[in-house]
Amino acid sequence: MVFGWQFAVGFVLLMFVHECGHLIIAQRFGLKVSAPVFIPFMGAFILLKDQPRNAWMEACVGIGGPIFGGLGALVCHMLGQALDAPLLIALSSTGYFLNLFNLLPVGFLDGGRIVTALSRWLWLPGLALLVWFGWTHPNLIVWIMVILSLPRVFSLFRPRTGEEERYFEVPTVQRWTMSILYFGLIAILALGQYVAHNELADRGFVPHTRHHQPVVQ
Repeated sequence: MVFGWQFAVGFVLLMFVHECGHLIIAQRFGLKVSAPVFIPFMGAFILLKDQPRNAWMEACVGIGGPIFGGLGALVCHMLGQALDAPLLIALSSTGYFLNLFNLLPVGFLDGGRIVTALSRWLWLPGLALLVWFGWTHPNLIVWIMVILSLPRVFSLFRPRTGEEERYFEVPTVQRWTMSILYFGLIAILALGQYVAHNELADRGFVPHTRHHQPVVQ
């Protein structure tokens, strides 16, 4: 409403960049994937025609989207600063937030796929965070995500088959690598969103998230 159709175009392009991250990493693993599919009011996704062969592969495909999406938001942020363009800074702030939200470790969100290489039990705090977000920011789509996440969470409490045991076997080096990438990306996106939000606040577009001290001339 503030920035008009230009923001909408940029928003869709940022989603496209995010999905291209999934697509490129999946293709690097030799997986067949569809082109990005956009669903109005919901978002976008790619369909994996071949399923990942193990949790490491699933995690790599999962984190590819937020990495590319975060880079897309960073480009918008840098251009917005260089050109003093609030529209681009607003896009970067939204891009940081959406990729950060996608890293919640639950269900079919990217975070839920990434933590299969760390610990599936992270789905429990992820579900709690998603429920909290849905409660504090009422939104039908969030509650649909909660419902769709339940089957994976319930699977934690049933015995795993031999095939599932092999699927979730991840070497220690790979587990640590994905942990650093995952939690490092969360920290970077959170910092980027905080900085971009306050730059918008300095320009009068949103409330500040920090308290300013009065300046004495």
